Amino acid sequence: MDTTPNLNNSNYDNSNPDNPKVDVSNVDAAEIAKFEKLASRWWDRNSEFKPLHDINPLRVGFIDSKVDLVGKQVLDIGCGGGILCEAMARRGAQVTGIDMGAAPLAVAKLHLLESRLDIRYEKSRAEDYAVSHAGSFDVVTCLEMLEHVPQPAQIITACRRLLKPGGHLFVSTINRNPKAWLLAVVGAEYVLRMLPRGTHDYRKFIKPSELMQWTRGEGFATGELIGMTYNPLTQVYKLGSDVDVNYLVHLQAPAKD
Repeated sequence: MDTTPNLNNSNYDNSNPDNPKVDVSNVDAAEIAKFEKLASRWWDRNSEFKPLHDINPLRVGFIDSKVDLVGKQVLDIGCGGGILCEAMARRGAQVTGIDMGAAPLAVAKLHLLESRLDIRYEKSRAEDYAVSHAGSFDVVTCLEMLEHVPQPAQIITACRRLLKPGGHLFVSTINRNPKAWLLAVVGAEYVLRMLPRGTHDYRKFIKPSELMQWTRGEGFATGELIGMTYNPLTQVYKLGSDVDVNYLVHLQAPAKD
């Protein structure tokens, strides 16, 4: 099977939020279906979600190093089965998770019976939640989610609206370049089989420069941009300066609206 991305007839234009080919609802039904199908295995650490479990300590550690999570009102956008939500709640945050997948949310709620954590889960788009909960959160997280929506810049706008003045935003996604295609698509999905084939669409990957353009447009100040790498020999993930593939960024909203 030829996995080489064809960019000539792409339905996605990450550099142009007004691209008329993009679904204005900003929900990709095919993307939702992917995770609905796998939802029952979300908390199986040896399943397709093993990479999420493996990187979660790095993610929550980075977040907690920038913002003391104790007592903070935190919203996780694209929460899925609740892996990040539960980790942040264990560090003392008051967490709400939103997602558009009914099955992952059901799994997240069911897992609370085991973890006994106090987390609120709701089915909602970020844009809709921003209308009803504007200025409600100290921290918003949007990890491994932007590359699964038609209009990622629209999510950044919603995040800005959801945050209190001076609030913190954490975003992680995948860079768009040949190396990222080779490692995140060919390597992870076809060679190492760490992820199901078709998990990622190269055309939806986002360059840091594009993300920074959207966040600057919303008045965010960049705290730190850091890369996340994986060594297939040691099977170890680590944070560092290499942002060629996966990267994580901390941003802060203006102190005053």
